[in-house]
This record gives sequence, C-alpha cells and structure tokens, in this order.
Amino acid sequence: MLRRSLLLSALAAPALAQGRAVRLVVPFPPGGAVDLLGRLLAERLGPALSANVVVENRGGAGGLIGADAVAKGEKDGSVIGLIGVTTLCAFPFMTSRMPFDPRRDLAPVSQVTDGALLCVVNAETARRRGWTDFRALLRWSRDNPDQLRMGSSGAGTSSHINIEAVNRFSGARILHVPYRGGGPAINDLVAGNIDMMFDVMPALMPHVEAGRFLAMAVSSNARLPFLPAVPAMADFADAGLGRHGVNTWNAIMAPGGTPPEVLARLHAAIRQAGAQPELVERLTPLGYATVTSESPAALAALIDSDTPRWRELVEISGARLDG
Repeated sequence: MLRRSLLLSALAAPALAQGRAVRLVVPFPPGGAVDLLGRLLAERLGPALSANVVVENRGGAGGLIGADAVAKGEKDGSVIGLIGVTTLCAFPFMTSRMPFDPRRDLAPVSQVTDGALLCVVNAETARRRGWTDFRALLRWSRDNPDQLRMGSSGAGTSSHINIEAVNRFSGARILHVPYRGGGPAINDLVAGNIDMMFDVMPALMPHVEAGRFLAMAVSSNARLPFLPAVPAMADFADAGLGRHGVNTWNAIMAPGGTPPEVLARLHAAIRQAGAQPELVERLTPLGYATVTSESPAALAALIDSDTPRWRELVEISGARLDG
C-alpha cells in the first residue's frame, strides 16, 4: 500500500517540481498590451517557480482561442494562461457556442493587474478633422455616422463592449473594426488606416508619449493618478456617459481540475512576482496597476462579483461573437 501511495504521489506531482517548462498562454498575438504584460510576468515567474516560463501566443476570437488552450491543457502546473475579465465574465453571454465553461474548465490562481481602457486617436487625423477633445470626437461621429473607425483587439473584447456602450449612451456612431490582436490594430492606427482605439494602455502609451497618438479619455469613472489631465467618463455626464465606467483586469488561470497544491504554489509565485518593485515601476506608467489576489478563492469571488456588471454591459452593447 505504501509503495502504491508513493507511486500515485509521484504521478500526481506537479510539473513545477519536476523541472519542466511552464507554458504561459497569452491569448493575443505578439506586440499588443497583453503580450507585453505576459512577457514581463514570465521573466519574473521563472525564478519564483524555479522553472523556465515560456510565453506561447495563441491569438484569435478576442482571446477565446488562447483561453480554450488553457482549459484543455495539462492539469499539472505546466500550463497557465493570462486571461482577461471579458473572457471570464462576459463571453458566456455573447455566444451560445463557448468551447469551454469558464467556471468548470478554468481554475482561478490570482489576479495580476487592474486598469482602464484609454481612448487614443491618430494625431494627424485629429488635427485634420478638428478633434480637439473627446466631445469633439463624439460630435464628429454623430455628424459622420460610421466614418470614424475604431480598431480593437477583437470582437467581444472589453474594447468592443465599451465602444458599443459609449455609442448607445452618447448617440455616437463609431464603427468598430476588430483585429486579431492589439498589435496589428496599433500598426494600422499609426499608419492612419483606422482613426482611433479605446483599448488597454500598455502598448498605447509609448505612442502617446512620442506624439503619434493623442489621449482623449479613459474608460473608468474617475481620472487616473498617472494621467490626471485625461478626462474620465464622469467628466462627460452631459454627453450621457456619467454613469458609464469600465475597469479591466487580467488574471492567471490554470486548467480546471488542477490540484489545489499546484494552484497554491502558482499563487505564491505570482504574489512574489507581483511584489517586485521593478514590475510595479514597469507597469504603472503603462496604465496597469499591479494587483494580486489574497488567494485563488479571492479571485473566484472577484469573478462572481464582476459577472453581473459585465452581463449588463453585454446586453447594453449588443456585442455578440456569433455574428
């Protein structure tokens, strides 16, 4: 019996303890904000786990393809994913063909960031069309329906849901143009092939600082401490947006059924990485606040509490993944 018990323990031992590489699935292509976050995390999770952490980009379907890869991954700690709030809290209400059940097939480990979306426009386009501020942009879109083109990381992403809600509340007529990730959309915004983005901040801020993009607004209700001059939704109550606010977050998830002891070790490593001042310093100017969960159960509670709000936003926006 003792020998059988030892054999079963060895078979159940997490890959982390066996020196195997850990795959960190990033559900968007290289070059976007989530990819940047994933690579910064991987650099710091490796030493914390005493393992090589390799980023694996699995873009498509607004992050759903990558999340599905995590859900179907090995349950031994060798596969984790950087999953966003929309996948966990909004996607189930946007499609009848979810390839997995987020509650059953993904195991919470820890939140890693909190943030808001940033509205940016191509600086040259803004000068040419007289977009001096966010109100002018909304007004132009009402006067020119579906001519203002907004790129996003994909259909059903927080960016998509947010802009559809902005359109509904403000009467704007901004056209959503989905891409397979933030990187390609940013390239087209730099080139002037699209006019704006309302997306997560890290990959946008360097272009704002270089003068290629102009920052118009943030999606949160309140202004952000590191962007005090950029208006928030509460500043546009007169445009119908005073009660609209969207915050976004990302979390590390493992395949459902991953043993609790493996989740606990992953959680401890993420807490260790998230406490590093260097990571906080790298992420703060990019628009990410570093936030880790007290426990995997705390992340599960966050998912439960945020789901009703995102269901409401999906219903308001009418966003669908089924077409």
